[in-house]
Amino acid sequence: MRTRVKICGITRRQDAEIAIENGADALGLVFYADSPRAVSIPQAKQIIADLPPFFDVVALFVNAEVGYVQECIDALPIDVLQFHGDETADYCEQFGKTYLKAIRMRDDVDLVAIADRYSSASALLLDSYQAGVPGGTGQVFDWSLIKQINKPLVLAGGLNVDNVAQAIKQVQPYAVDVSGGVEQSKGIKDHQKISAFMQEVANG
Repeated sequence: MRTRVKICGITRRQDAEIAIENGADALGLVFYADSPRAVSIPQAKQIIADLPPFFDVVALFVNAEVGYVQECIDALPIDVLQFHGDETADYCEQFGKTYLKAIRMRDDVDLVAIADRYSSASALLLDSYQAGVPGGTGQVFDWSLIKQINKPLVLAGGLNVDNVAQAIKQVQPYAVDVSGGVEQSKGIKDHQKISAFMQEVANG
């Protein structure tokens, strides 16, 4: 089965267009003010307005106020919500939309129990753990920590053109999620890196 690709931390219209042209399945928009890749609702509107069909817009939140999440949903054509903080399953479910729950991987993480707790999630997104940082660390975690569960897995955390093919061979995720690995600077994507990354995914 083909490995899907989400390119996260999109802050510019031209980066969204290049991602789609190169075959990305989803674009990630970060609605978390502390992130260097954060966007506002007006910025997001400009980025995703009138883009072609058949890809998903994923909105990322970290312990956000319910009202703010709903404001984004009401203002934007969001397909999937991604929760990257300490949100409970009840919190994630209340918006009535497809959602991903991000898990920061440590030695003591019990993926089976987490998958049961977030049974309503469409997938679990596995990212690197770094104290005080909810994501976007650019660090790879130990993939041997991943246990097979009855739920799709999205692999994130330090993926780039040099390691994504091996990651796919070892983990066999439903999808991979890349941000810093295809950037020239935080929030600014490198179009050649996007193209090379997509080719390596095909080789995985």
